[in-house]
Formats: sequence, structure tokens, C-alpha cells
Amino acid sequence: MERIDPLLIGTARSKQAIAMMARLRGNSRMAWLACGLALGWLAFATQLSGQELRLEIVPEWEGNPVVLGETVSSERVSGMSLSRVDGLLSRLGLRRADGSWLESDRWHVYFSAEKRRLTARADGLPAEEFQAIRFQVGLDAETDASDPQEWLADHPLNPSVCGLHWGWRSGYVFLALEGHWLPAEGKSSGFSYHLAGAEKPMTVELPVTFSGGRPTTIRLGMDVAKILAAGDVVRESESTHSRSGDSLAAAMKARVSRSFRVKTVRSDLYQMADSAQPQTRSLPPGVKPFQLSISERLPKVKLPEDNPLTVEGVELGRRLFNEPRLSRNNAQSCASCHDPAKAFTDGQSHSLGTGGQAGRRNAMSLVNLAWASEFFWDGRAKSLREQVLLPIQDAHEMNETLQGAMAKLEADRKYPAQFKAAFGTAGITTNRMALALEQFLLTLLSQESKFDRAARKLAQLTPQEQRGLQLFITEYDPARGLRGADCFHCHGGNLFSNHQFMNNGLEERAGDLGRMEVTGLETDRAKFKVPTLRNVAVTAP
Repeated sequence: MERIDPLLIGTARSKQAIAMMARLRGNSRMAWLACGLALGWLAFATQLSGQELRLEIVPEWEGNPVVLGETVSSERVSGMSLSRVDGLLSRLGLRRADGSWLESDRWHVYFSAEKRRLTARADGLPAEEFQAIRFQVGLDAETDASDPQEWLADHPLNPSVCGLHWGWRSGYVFLALEGHWLPAEGKSSGFSYHLAGAEKPMTVELPVTFSGGRPTTIRLGMDVAKILAAGDVVRESESTHSRSGDSLAAAMKARVSRSFRVKTVRSDLYQMADSAQPQTRSLPPGVKPFQLSISERLPKVKLPEDNPLTVEGVELGRRLFNEPRLSRNNAQSCASCHDPAKAFTDGQSHSLGTGGQAGRRNAMSLVNLAWASEFFWDGRAKSLREQVLLPIQDAHEMNETLQGAMAKLEADRKYPAQFKAAFGTAGITTNRMALALEQFLLTLLSQESKFDRAARKLAQLTPQEQRGLQLFITEYDPARGLRGADCFHCHGGNLFSNHQFMNNGLEERAGDLGRMEVTGLETDRAKFKVPTLRNVAVTAP
């Protein structure tokens, strides 16, 4: 993600505006305001952090996300894989409904698939209607010829940051595509295409309708297959460095402008991929990474590095979650007590087991488990992969043995193929089942309620709801004139839970000591995990 230097989009940077900025240097907020009035774009992120535009770049091959080092599907070239997709973007523009453009000549972005640096940021999105975006892949002639040593240490054009400056040769590489392929003679070979030269700008213009004045994320697909002509370029030549008269470079640059497409437009901001999905070991061949879009309004999350989310793993976990054969009576699945329509609860004070008997406790909601470190009401499980196996074996719940559950899955004609697709090799094991269920559960996010939409200026709370919010976040302290409900101490933040264990002061249920059963501490008697209040309208009792 790039912070702009800063992003100033408007008509022109007038001398009067610069002079006003100098006079107001002592007041940063007023300085930003003066500049915004002069330029038509308010760019003070700390005051208007919600007015932000993000572009997420997704390198693709014929519509599928590129995984570096993994063979792509190409009928024209064998054994082809990409090892580098790096580039520079500049001159962001937004087209208004009347056809005029808001543009910036100071917006510079370095993106890199290897470094997982695929998000660009623009602060201060104005409250207008827009119908298109435009940007250049590369730089204008003046910037391209500038002294690279003058850029700040963390600027995207600093050679130590982007690694795309030619060095002794003037100018930057605008787009670098590198990888390997298998020629007809059967010996692996490499390719390297460095597109550069400001004389023929690679301008991308895409129709897209969205409203400003609110946080907005636009996800863009960049189809590398189009730039490489589905692999024909590799067979023609294994390299280009954009020297004068290089026809291959010219043809590839012409295709770059057509390689981008708008995938999605959403009125929210999402966490960077490297915080939502850590660097992991290489995925098995054919296994695709799962893109988990987590709002920035939620805390940063750390996912398990030894179980990266994949499309195939999440889908296998989803099927297992809904599989009744994991229970002894072949009629009860995880979803039986964790109904998606009820925010993954069941509406019962005590969930019922396979024999119709009441369990000890209420079925907890399963949303936003990615932020939890202890599971169940008493916290007896320390990971999701541990947690998911216990209800299968619990006599009050699914009442099955792990061996029995595995035998049923192995007897199914579809499961062996699904396990192989998810993990790269054949084999149905208890550990793999747990990992797949863990992947699925980590994707269950609650971040699109009316409360969330109101925070993004997409909805308006009613007066009664506003009063409820005021009570929710106000302490009960009559001595100081405060008579709130004091809910936020346990249910604070956008997760609406502190993930701690608390005693709510109600009468202790016979035989249920809560957290004390795990720790043995008297101080934990009758303490239970603080549940989230998200979706509370459907999670009673």
C-alpha cells in the first residue's frame, strides 16, 4: 500500500495556494484545508480518514490469480510459471459524471507480487459521482529521467524500494515480468521482459461507477496472459529490455493497457493481504490461495502460517461443516447447531445431541473466530484445529469416534478427490479434516451490519439506535452524572468482545463451573467467555 506524496488531485497547483500553505505551516489542519480548497481535493488523512480510495491489484492468468512459481495453464507453452510481476503506476485520474477529470501528477505506486505489495492508496476521496478511473503503467518523461537519489527513503520511486531503476542507464523499468518455461527440447529455460520508455505511455482507462465521500476499494485484475499473448511471446523471444526500435516491447506495451479489468467495487477498506494472509510455504501444485477480505475497521489479524487459506481447503471445510455423517446417527452436522441463518447458533438455550438429549451449554456463534485464541465457553481448546474435533467425539453432541468418521469419508467417492485437491496428495486423515474445517471457520466474518454500513456512511442510525449506542458506550457512574449501560467494557471495539472470561453475576448453574473446569482456579469459578454481540438480533437466547 502506498501513501501518496501526498495525493493532490485537482486543477492546478497555484502559486497562491503554495504561498498560503507556507503562511499556515504552523497549523497542519488549516494548511491541508487551504491546499484542498485550492486544488479541489481535501487530502488530510487524519481528519477525514474515511474518505479514502484504494486500488487492489490482482495479477491473473486468464482470470485465475497468479501464484508465483506455480505452473499456469497455457495450451501454447509448456511448464510456464511466473517468478516476478513488478511495476510502477502513476497519474491517477477519476472521471466525473460531467466528463471532467480529477487527476494527480504526484501519485506514484510500486507494486510487487513477490513482496505482496499490491494495494495503492489515495486519501481524501471527494463526495462526488465518478464513472471511470485512469492511470499510467509507468512514468512521464520528466519523472522517468529524474535523479533517483532525490526520492525519500520510503518513496516508491526510491531504487532501494522498487528495484526498478536501470542503474547506470537512465530511467525506470515500468513493468517487469519474469519466469520459467519448458521449450520443446525439454530443458527448462527462463524469460525476462522489462517494459520501459515514456515515449509511448501505457495508459489504462476503465469504466467504473462509484460514489466518493466514503471509503472505497476497487479491485483490479491484471491479466498477464494478455500481455504475453497467452505464452506466444515466450516462444518468440525470451527477453526484451525496451531498447529503441524493439518491436516486441512495443507490442507488449500496447497490450498492457488492455490487460486490466475491474473485478469489484466495495464501499469499505480492507486489510493488506500480508496481514490477512501471512507469507507461507509454497502451496501444493494446483492449489489456489483464498483471498480473505477483512475490513480495516477490525483489528489486524494473524492467521496460522502452517495452514494458509486456499480455495480448495476452504471448500472442503465448508462441505465437512455440513456433513451429517460426522455424527453417530448420520443426521447431525456442525451446521445443525451452528445455523448460518442464525449467525451460526441454533436458538436453543442448550443444544441437542444426536440422541435428542440436551447438552451442557448454548451453541456459540462462530463469526470472527480469526481473532480468538481460546475456544468454547470455557476456553479449553487453544486452536480451531483442536476445537473442531471435540464436538464430533462429545457424547452430548455428535457422539462419533474419529476413526468412524474417517471411515465414512473414505467410503464416499467424492471426498478422496477433494482431500487430494486441497492438500496436493492423496489421503484422508483426522489432521487434514481439522485443518480444512479450520480454514472454513476462519472465513466466517461479520463486518457488514447496519452498524458497519453507518460507519461507512452507507446507512443512517435511527434516533433510537443512536440513543442505544450512546448508552452502550457510556459508563454507569451516577456520582459523576453518568447513567449509561456500561456495555463497552466487555463488548467494546468493532468485534464487540474483549475475548476474556468474565462472571456475569447471574446464579451459578448446577455442575457447571465454567473456566474453573479448565484452570482449576477458584477465581475462575462461573467465568465464561465473553461472546460477541454481533448479530445479537438472531442469536438469542
